[in-house]
Amino acid sequence: MVKHVWLNPLSWALTVPNSKFSLRSRRRGAFIIRLDCGTIKAVKRERNSKAKPPLDEAGLEQAALFYAGRYATSRARLKTYLARKLRERGWQGAAAPPLEALIERLADLGYVDDRAFAAARGAALSRRGYGPRRLDAALHAAGIGEEDAAEAREAAAAGAWEAALRFAERRRIGPYAVAEADRPAREKALAAMLRAGHPSALALRIMAARPGEIPEADGG
Repeated sequence: MVKHVWLNPLSWALTVPNSKFSLRSRRRGAFIIRLDCGTIKAVKRERNSKAKPPLDEAGLEQAALFYAGRYATSRARLKTYLARKLRERGWQGAAAPPLEALIERLADLGYVDDRAFAAARGAALSRRGYGPRRLDAALHAAGIGEEDAAEAREAAAAGAWEAALRFAERRRIGPYAVAEADRPAREKALAAMLRAGHPSALALRIMAARPGEIPEADGG
């Protein structure tokens, strides 16, 4: 049986030979001496937090409104969040949690808009210099359907050249390099552009440009 003895750590060090403990604790207070293993551990104050009750319909709606009001989200992400809350707190309703109906109602009220989410995410990625394939991956991860993603994908394709130039400028590669790069450096820069989601043909054109010679989108 483990017993806990409350002692001043300095007194313990003076009375017990070959004792080991650290005085570099970030917390002040008593120490616990575990007689079964001979170690000394600083006592951590336990938070007196009460367990939250299981969710009901009102609590589930409140959680959904909080999340949708604080974060730009999609239907799929909101559903994932609510499912996690239900796993953490449980459900006390007589019927199954009305996740689909609640999310649909929030969408009708404008709290969740997958099409607007896709457009905003596409614009943000384009401003940072990422290409269409990176947008496809982001929309897939957010659970955006094909219909809601269509406009964002079209905008990304239309602005692919400008986004690629922005990426090259940020990385100081291709026409924005300070000096002519050798073959290993060009290959590394090309790989970075491909990872950023740019089409290979477009990335090759930009990487073929000499420093200071920014190519035109039409190949001129």
